[in-house]
This record gives sequence, C-alpha cells and structure tokens, in this order.
Amino acid sequence: MNWQWFHRLGSPRWFYEKTSRWSPWLAIVTFVLLAIGVAWGLGFTPLDSKQGNSFRIIYIHVPAAFLALAGYYVMAIAGAVGLIWKMKLSYMVMKNAAPIGAVLTFISLATGAIWGKPTWGTWWVWDARITSMLILFFLYLGVMALQGAYQSRDLGNKSAAILSLVGTINIPIIYKSVDWWFTLHQPATLKLTGPSSIDPSMAYPLIIMIVGFYCLYAWLLMFWTRLEILDQEQKTKWVKELLLGQR
Repeated sequence: MNWQWFHRLGSPRWFYEKTSRWSPWLAIVTFVLLAIGVAWGLGFTPLDSKQGNSFRIIYIHVPAAFLALAGYYVMAIAGAVGLIWKMKLSYMVMKNAAPIGAVLTFISLATGAIWGKPTWGTWWVWDARITSMLILFFLYLGVMALQGAYQSRDLGNKSAAILSLVGTINIPIIYKSVDWWFTLHQPATLKLTGPSSIDPSMAYPLIIMIVGFYCLYAWLLMFWTRLEILDQEQKTKWVKELLLGQR
C-alpha cells in the first residue's frame, strides 16, 4: 500500500500551501453562518414557554459545548499521530487545539452558569455534566502546561499527547452523564438518532450555529497552526523564501 499521501498530509509545507487557498473561503463561510445563526436565533425565534428569553443562550452554549468535546478528540488524535508516526505537524495541531478547546470549554461553563441562574436559581451546582466539563477544562490546561514544562520540545509534546489520550475517557462520561446519574442538567434536546424535543423554529438556527462553530473551529485551528509552522520552520529554505517574497 502506498502511504505517500498520508506522509504528505504530515508535511508542514504542504499544509501551509494548501490552507493558503482554503482559509479565506472558510472564513467567509464561517462569518455568513454565524451571522445568520445569531440574527435568527436571537432575533426571530419565539419565546420559550417556560424560560422566556433566557433560553436564547442555547445558541452560544450548545455549539461551544459541542466543539469543546469534538475538539478534544481532534487534539488527542493529533497527539496519537505524533506519538506513532513522529509527525511534527500533528504536534503543532495538538498544541494549537488545546487553547482553542480550553476557551470553548470556558465559554460553555460560563454560559451554562448564566443560563442556570434563572433556570435553577443558582450559578453553579456540582452536577455530573457540569463537573465533568470542568474536568475537561483542566485537561486542556494540563496539555497546555505540559507542552511548555520541558526544555525539550519533543518531550513536552510526548507528555502532552499521553495526557490528551488518557483524558479521552472523560468525553463519553460527559456525553452520558445525564443518562447515567440523576442530574439537574437536561438531556439532549437535539438528537441525530431519534426525535428531537426542540421545536423546529428553534432547532434550525441552532443547527446553523453548530455548523458555524465547527467552521470557526476549523478556521482558528488552521490559522494558529499556520503561524506555528512559520515559527518552528523559520530556518528552513521555503519559509525564508516565503517571508522574503512577502516583503
């Protein structure tokens, strides 16, 4: 089997050159989706019969939570590829996925607290879903800390990759926490395998926001990885030529 295509994917130069074409278009798509989703969700969806306007935070909270979980898998898979195939690019992706995931997790926790105050009467409870999300936040911070804790970049990358892989056990716990334990946090209202419990007039802008957040995540990861490539590959001939050409 010819694995040339796979190793080409791990080339920082190949990634940088290809994403130069994709990045502007992805940014446009991201902006359009988020603009439509925010305007539709915040301005035109009807009031919730029980929560009134406070439910509208769902259009930020749910997409951020989705991407916090999915982004952890991206980070862990990148770490695994780095450990197994020794690809520099995968470690760069892992490094930049960590702070993006941490910010999304923080947004999810913060918006959840804001939503919880009028709904539950408190900003915070040690609920199974909320607590496991807090652990996710600390895992992201741990990966970031390990990468900078060693003088050897390679050792830091390997340590961070191992932690990211160990931490994947927390993701299914987050997903299933509302089913496994008694919890204040409501079960999923938007489902792929069964009927959703959210009205279509509220669901459509939510779906648009989720897709927009996925595009935003991809664009941010692409952008910061491109900067990381320029930083780590600055002594290579192709980067020197690239920087000279931009002057």
